[in-house]
Amino acid sequence: MNDIMGKRMKKRYYMGIDIGTSQSKGVLADREGRITAFQTVDHDTVSIRPGFFEHDPEKVWVRDLVYLIQALFKESGVSAQEIVSIGISAIGPCVVMTDHEGRPLRDAILYGIDTRAEQEIGILNQKYTEEYFIRTCGNTLSSQAAGPKILWVRNHEPEVFKNTKMIMTASSYLIYRLTGRNVMDYYTACAGYTPLFSYENMCWDEGMTDAFGISGRLPELMWSCDIAGRVSRKAAELTGLSEGTVVSAGTSDAAAEAVSVGVMRPGKTFLMMGSTAFLIKVLKDPAKDVRMWSAPFLFPGAYCMAGGMSAAGSLTKWFLGELAADMQEEAKREGENAYARLAGMAEKIPPGCEGLLALPYFCGERTPVFDSRAKGVFFGLTLNHTKMHLYRALLESVGFGVRDNLEVLDCFGQTCEEITTAGGGCKNRLWLQIISDITGKSQALKEITVGAAYGDAFLGGMASGEIGKDEIEEWNQEKERVSPGASNREIYHQWYGIYKGIYRNTKNYMEELDRKIKEGFPEAIKPES
Repeated sequence: MNDIMGKRMKKRYYMGIDIGTSQSKGVLADREGRITAFQTVDHDTVSIRPGFFEHDPEKVWVRDLVYLIQALFKESGVSAQEIVSIGISAIGPCVVMTDHEGRPLRDAILYGIDTRAEQEIGILNQKYTEEYFIRTCGNTLSSQAAGPKILWVRNHEPEVFKNTKMIMTASSYLIYRLTGRNVMDYYTACAGYTPLFSYENMCWDEGMTDAFGISGRLPELMWSCDIAGRVSRKAAELTGLSEGTVVSAGTSDAAAEAVSVGVMRPGKTFLMMGSTAFLIKVLKDPAKDVRMWSAPFLFPGAYCMAGGMSAAGSLTKWFLGELAADMQEEAKREGENAYARLAGMAEKIPPGCEGLLALPYFCGERTPVFDSRAKGVFFGLTLNHTKMHLYRALLESVGFGVRDNLEVLDCFGQTCEEITTAGGGCKNRLWLQIISDITGKSQALKEITVGAAYGDAFLGGMASGEIGKDEIEEWNQEKERVSPGASNREIYHQWYGIYKGIYRNTKNYMEELDRKIKEGFPEAIKPES
């Protein structure tokens, strides 16, 4: 009798792990959604040459997974037997080529920040046309698409391609290491694996996979709240989890973060402010637009349209490291947060930065321009401008980019008057106010903003059957709102038109510059000795 009562009284926890571009996070939540433990770990992203970005799946993803699981156990004191499920999300889409035992044959090629496959994109567009891709896949080809990167491997690393038996994305790889099953959720497949997924038929396109030479190598498709499998004995020994623990099918990080703040139902719009920015609008019907990504959402009967900016928080990190290193050291000595200090100083700069604008295309740009050759720009510099003008101009440039995306999203479903915002950028209250002022949208902030890992924990609980979809509202309630200010609206509206014009009128020069960079600059003429 005591044993039975002990089993009934045993607490139950749900674990979530998210692998990001430069940092991974882990969460342990109880049945009511309270966070019992939270851990982070940093890692490097390798750029072997301009436009190439990679991760070692074992040394980055698996290392982070094992570290976070064990750190969560250590912090919480919870036993492995009390973990009901684990949910996984990761940067996506990535391309991992493995042998028949799931061993990577090369480092993983990352998502849209990796622009190596431009030639393959051009060839595919010539052969099939953009209209074909929109009609059948729901998406055009861009640096975000995994398909051209698979072709790049076939064209440039034929031995790797020849020996490839399974192709995975980042979440797929970790789930494979936990369960021995290669799976991918419908959202990631449709939004990221263009042109290999047929949105019309909700399955891998056999004609396209045959043409690519990868038939039978892609993951099994599932909904994010499905059970992908259970932790194997080998994975239990590696991680410390109990053998048989439920593993959900996972998803991309942005979608999991949308879940974490309750953006799960049609009409809701989500903005993730991390190293990059990502937007998701949930719809009740499928919709397609050449300027955005379209996909089924994480659950049967739900759809979405998504957009992404290649740089957001990475711009402020770049500024701090390259233009304000002295401030960073000073803040560190005085026990202050360098980013908070920057925001405080930028607040003194008037909206519009006294005529200085920036384009945030430091890594090219994804939606709505889909231009991997786009470049970052500071426009309107005068001798009166300071470093803080540059910093605020970067913040405002992201706000303009968010507005550019929202104007497309508002064409579908109900016009959103409010967005739910999450991510590290939420720590910068000035930045949130700038975004609201530029877009004219209110932003709802939730109590818990630790990110995608929290959404993963919830999705894992759904997969286990112990948590219902509507319970996310009880797990994570609204904390505050940021409302647009009327006083700055007019200047931002005028500056937005100039922002759009700067790109439109320099696009050709950006393409020419990019071509010359890739051809290689001629060596400088050496002076006579």
